[in-house]
Amino acid sequence: MEIKEKIEEKTQGNAALKKSDFYFDLPQELIAQDPLADRAASRLLTLRKENGAIEHHVFHDIIHELHPGDCLVLNDTKVIPARLMGVRADTGASVEVLLLKRKEHDVWEALVKPGKKARPGMQLHFGNGLLQAKVLDIVEEGNRLIQFDYDGIFEQVLDKLGEMPLPPYITHKLQDKNRYQTVYAKYEGSAAAPTAGLHFTKELLQAIAEKGIEIAYVTLHVGLGTFRPVKTDNILEHHMHAESYQITEEAAEKINNAKRSGNRVICVGTTSCRTVESAADENGMLHACSGNTQIFIYPGYRFRVMDALITNFHLPESTLVMLVSALAGREHVLNAYEEAVREKYRFFSFGDAMFIR
Repeated sequence: MEIKEKIEEKTQGNAALKKSDFYFDLPQELIAQDPLADRAASRLLTLRKENGAIEHHVFHDIIHELHPGDCLVLNDTKVIPARLMGVRADTGASVEVLLLKRKEHDVWEALVKPGKKARPGMQLHFGNGLLQAKVLDIVEEGNRLIQFDYDGIFEQVLDKLGEMPLPPYITHKLQDKNRYQTVYAKYEGSAAAPTAGLHFTKELLQAIAEKGIEIAYVTLHVGLGTFRPVKTDNILEHHMHAESYQITEEAAEKINNAKRSGNRVICVGTTSCRTVESAADENGMLHACSGNTQIFIYPGYRFRVMDALITNFHLPESTLVMLVSALAGREHVLNAYEEAVREKYRFFSFGDAMFIR
């Protein structure tokens, strides 16, 4: 069912929060360009939210940080190969289309480059005509509505022609599409991976379950808004883009049981966090539901569900740095980031991990 959107919670003084309050200096060479051969071999920085204490580990040691009765919340969305390289039918000029959201069966909202000439009525060809498209309309943020024409099954055509939509800060070509998927990815629909989950292997998840930690799967399809920079100096003026999510009865029950028992709910990634916080009632309880969320979490927010977070290292001045600062405190987070830079941790999607407990 559709549920009413939870809006961000504000406390006195938040109006003074500026984008620059979340800046840190990040050397370009620390941006990870390639995934490690072993997913669980990434480094892991642990941060105590109460006092800012920092420890350094390897990611597979995360099992020692989890306790029987804890509930680990994972986002099982699956990234589609959403980047299509094609040509204009009239001129043969190159064009790039990034699929953002399916509006109807064969109609998608997409980002087109170059965009200025992508006017309604323009015809596009991909894969020597294996896939054809027509621009229908121009919508919010300059995105386009595009209708596709093809023979067969769209997902199979897309899998053949499409590329993984890696973030703009990754310039290396991905050799294996599966490395931009979690090992538990299930439901197709994301334009970006829930990257904190990339560190888990099937073996590690099995060991975690055998230790008595509950694993709950929720779904949030990650949109391109994940990479959109905050452009307003006053962060309260930033507009978050809507992303669709779903929580099953089974997942809600596991998370609720942990809360009732006084055990921790540990979200893997900011997408899992935003899902459970969007769907929770005033008492922090969840029910099976689906909806769209534009929740913006920043310092001053009171978490209803999440107690701890496994996450990657995020971009300076991003909404994701603001979210982790809401959990652990801006000073503690920026200090941890400075420590990670000194210790040459790898940053962003294919980078190392952080456990805020």
